[in-house]
Amino acid sequence: MIDPASMVNRPAPGRDCGSCTLCCKVYDVPAVESRAGVWCRHCQPGRGCGIHATRPDHCRAFFCLWMTQDFLGPEWKPDKARFVLTMDPTTRWLFAQVDPGAAQAWRKEPYYSQFKRWAAAGSRPVIVFVNQIATAVTATEDTPLGQIASDERLALRDGAGGRQIVVKVKAA
Repeated sequence: MIDPASMVNRPAPGRDCGSCTLCCKVYDVPAVESRAGVWCRHCQPGRGCGIHATRPDHCRAFFCLWMTQDFLGPEWKPDKARFVLTMDPTTRWLFAQVDPGAAQAWRKEPYYSQFKRWAAAGSRPVIVFVNQIATAVTATEDTPLGQIASDERLALRDGAGGRQIVVKVKAA
């Protein structure tokens, strides 16, 4: 399991983006008018950022889990896996932001069974996004959540038979 206490916001030794630019496609970045599912206009896919020296702070500060967690093997590098893994620092939930050009990549092995194991080990779901559409992966089931509205948050609830379910709730 990924240990939140070991999380750092810098690359692990020997890790670099190389030719991977998937984060430039799967996230909304308002500072450069980029939206999830479409390559950022400044991205040179497979080569890097065309405005690297002047890129927004949001981009400068971002490192995916593959970059920071050296136990993730080469198959977890986003350009190979076709999704970008991150962890929410507050909830410690894992998020997988999937390339819409490979929308089912997260269901392939070794990823899907590992998502299930992580969910079971940490009693926290893995939330998979394809563009803005979310699915919660728990140890026992996958729950389609649809789009998460700006006034909604995700919460973990106890369900029947002791299983955990993810629900959308109105933000306080």
